[in-house]
Amino acid sequence: MHKDHSGSAPSTPRIRHRRRSNEIPSELNKLNGGHLLVNDHNKYRSMWIRAYSTLWMLAGFAFILYLGHLYMWAMVVVIQIFMARELFNLLRRAHEDTRLPGFRLLNWHFFFTAMLFVYGRILNQQLVNIVTSEKIFSKLVSGLIKYQMVICYFLYIAGFMWFILTLKKKMYKYQFGQYAWTHMILIVVFTQSSFTVANIFEGIFWFLLPALLIAINDVAAYIFGFFFGKTPLIKLSPKKTWEGFIGASVATMISAFVLANIFGRFQWLTCPRNDLSTGWLQCDPGPLFKPEYYSLAGWVPQWFPWKEISILPVQWHALCLGLFASIIAPFGGFFASGFKRAFKIKDFGDSIPGHGGFTDRMDCQMVMAVFAYIYHQSFVIPQSYPVEVLLDQILRNLTFEEQKALYMKLGEIFRERHLVRS
Repeated sequence: MHKDHSGSAPSTPRIRHRRRSNEIPSELNKLNGGHLLVNDHNKYRSMWIRAYSTLWMLAGFAFILYLGHLYMWAMVVVIQIFMARELFNLLRRAHEDTRLPGFRLLNWHFFFTAMLFVYGRILNQQLVNIVTSEKIFSKLVSGLIKYQMVICYFLYIAGFMWFILTLKKKMYKYQFGQYAWTHMILIVVFTQSSFTVANIFEGIFWFLLPALLIAINDVAAYIFGFFFGKTPLIKLSPKKTWEGFIGASVATMISAFVLANIFGRFQWLTCPRNDLSTGWLQCDPGPLFKPEYYSLAGWVPQWFPWKEISILPVQWHALCLGLFASIIAPFGGFFASGFKRAFKIKDFGDSIPGHGGFTDRMDCQMVMAVFAYIYHQSFVIPQSYPVEVLLDQILRNLTFEEQKALYMKLGEIFRERHLVRS
């Protein structure tokens, strides 16, 4: 047996086992009935800070909601900017940045170029609808719409050339890493926000309900997990429990059905916005938002005050949104938790007391916004084009001779079908 210089046998090396941050200490977990959140000595203080921040956010959101579609779009843009700032700073290295003056400005150049491209594509129809008879303004708007893709492309190429010209020796790996990271941020942020803005202009209802369902699910999961949570749900989020997940799912489904009935009775929320004005909206609500009455006779006792109930058809669609918000959308939060653990950070930022950064609040909203848009386009709106949209396309894209030929062809079709007199 080998000995050290002192003549004594060497001691066996001590192996130190570090407890992984995503594991729940079993000893502490057994305290107080095994509830997972009682181990946090500051849990009540954290809960009140979170509650106050939530109330302020709800008040601000309600005010912006009252102002209308354009202000809600502006809110989405502001949230985007905060999210981009948090994500840009995630891989930032101060030492390398000091050697690359203007490199951060390049990131924002790509950001605003992507913003112009995405929102230009979404809002071009709304811009057309506010064009007046003034020739100068009309030509300006028409030119912006027609050449929007060209403008965005050359702005991107300018940024691309800027990046190539600023490459420095021994900094290539960092610069190319930041270039790829910037593009990933643009994909994540603008994919979500583009669908969000599209939902807003389809009718605030299709933005408001999915967003609130995510918030309700998050709050309900926190409350049920806070008071009843015992069984860990997923290692990526050690404070998530099955009790919180199931309780939040039930609460979200009930909220979806009830809120759809309430929101569906306000034209301000259900009418689509076809221009960029801020005036009050009036429209035919359509069959989805017209109540259907169901008799309760034979189902309730004679003394029950309500003999029938009214249900909006859109409430059945709301149940699908609620099911997605409670079962699938939380995986956006799990993904964000795993992402933060990979970078060894608690939150993406500290902009919202008790909640972290804006990115922390938007993780599930990203998934939900895309689903709400796809669901609305696939199962809600009729698979046809409104007459106004077709007429606008004809007037914009066909020459006078082509319009005249279309008119003559339609006349022949009507005469053949005996829809008009010869």
